[in-house]
Amino acid sequence: MPFETPNSTPEIKPLLQPVTSSSGFAPLRIALFRDRWIASTVSNVGTWMQDTAATWLMTTLTTSPLLIALMQAAASLPVLILGLLAGATADIFDRRRLLIFWQAWMLATVAVLAVLTFLGHISPWALLSFTFLMNVGSAMNNPAWQAIVPELVPRELIPDTVSLNSASNNLARAVGPALGGLMVASFKGVDKGAGSVFLLNALSFAGVIWVLVNWKRVPLFKSVLPAERIEGSIRSGLRYVRYSPSLQSSLIRAFTFTFFVSAVWSLLAVVANRDLHQGAMGYGILNGSLGLGAVIAATVLGKVRRRFGASRMIAVATAYMALTLLVMARVRSPGIIIAVLIAAGFAWTSTMATLNTSVQLAVPAWVQARALGTYLMTFQGGLALGSITWGFVAEHSSTPVALVAAAAGLLVTLPVVHRFRILEGPLPDHTPYQWQRPAPQLAGESDVTAGPVRVSVEYVVKAEHYAEFTKAIHQLRGVRLRDGAIRWGIYRDATDPERLNETFLMESWLDYLRSRERVTAEDAAIRDRVYAMNESGERPKVSYQIYASEVAG
Repeated sequence: MPFETPNSTPEIKPLLQPVTSSSGFAPLRIALFRDRWIASTVSNVGTWMQDTAATWLMTTLTTSPLLIALMQAAASLPVLILGLLAGATADIFDRRRLLIFWQAWMLATVAVLAVLTFLGHISPWALLSFTFLMNVGSAMNNPAWQAIVPELVPRELIPDTVSLNSASNNLARAVGPALGGLMVASFKGVDKGAGSVFLLNALSFAGVIWVLVNWKRVPLFKSVLPAERIEGSIRSGLRYVRYSPSLQSSLIRAFTFTFFVSAVWSLLAVVANRDLHQGAMGYGILNGSLGLGAVIAATVLGKVRRRFGASRMIAVATAYMALTLLVMARVRSPGIIIAVLIAAGFAWTSTMATLNTSVQLAVPAWVQARALGTYLMTFQGGLALGSITWGFVAEHSSTPVALVAAAAGLLVTLPVVHRFRILEGPLPDHTPYQWQRPAPQLAGESDVTAGPVRVSVEYVVKAEHYAEFTKAIHQLRGVRLRDGAIRWGIYRDATDPERLNETFLMESWLDYLRSRERVTAEDAAIRDRVYAMNESGERPKVSYQIYASEVAG
């Protein structure tokens, strides 16, 4: 029996009443978000303790700068490989169950690593492998974890929420490395200290799992149509990115920034060990200095962004990170480097929280996790590729040369990427459009998965309105393609120039129905401007055709 075409719009349930407050801490008044934030902070502390302990353990297992730098690559590559898949699964499947599964994955992986480390059965490649596996869980977890933010807080609190999430991660960054370094230093053997840190990190995931198990989730967007398949979900996510200039700007800025700044993270342990002659505790303090600056940034970021604007703030932060790389390359005073790293943590968090906010506000609910997955893939891809690049340069030249080269790259590319503006002008209205008319019904027993489907819209436009019409309808092109069209065109009648025909293709009738669900208030406003130019003043005539496959006789 064929699937029946729904006449209703997707179920949209407002979860929370708007919270009006000038305080950046307003989201913490919401109990569910507060519980999630506390559990996440504890888990983040464990993760940063592990990052410090594992990197320092690697310095005792090998003297190769490349292998040490590969620790950052092992943490970042899973997101580069799995970012789109993670976003697609988070938009298709129940996010609560996905999060519980991947949190349990990370708990189990780190627990096994702890046991092997305690027993002394750990090698550089084993450490890299388990770091990679743990971050496979993190890569699959993160798009869903960030995509549930709009389910927990009102839209107007999303910037404050992103800043608080950054504060959580960076509070952990400030405390975790120092605690990790202290714990490693408190044992006679690095393996016993690192194993203890790994065990504590494994336990920290339990708190997050407990919060998720007790969460009674109500999805913000619930389609009445069958779920997309993984492959189709990935394609529609990529299509949205391709035809969303605002999202592309955020991705370009994220990749460029992280590629060069990755030298700070990937080579900091080498600088601490070889240039500053510091032990595990010293490395933890240097790493924690970045976190301290990040915590400061999270508390004042909203005011700074409102005063200076997102693009200008990122430009200043980029220039400062170049200065930080130069200081790490040339200065040998721990006190000076600590002071510089505190400000660098401020610059890093200001940039990354702003870019994250720009992504969350640039996309509607139906593609939220896929957009965030693409962003995280871009972000971590920059870190991974940068870490490999600067580790390779340090291995075959020297650490100072690698740091200076990264600083030069930041400064050279800054004027180019500054053209990609973010968070400027009014935000788009991504409220789902409420259709006044039911979806057209398929005749007979037609299969809703059949296709492709051609949608044809006929216009009559007076000559004096032609230029205005073509400008408006090419804006509508982006809407059609973002929402699911695989091809689009506008054609003028060769014998009657006032008659125009808009044609776009969908892969199937089911995809056409999905495209109706995806229309936002902003999309509908663009479409209505086009329709209003139709000469009759009425809605243009729309027809639908399904590809006629050959029938065997």
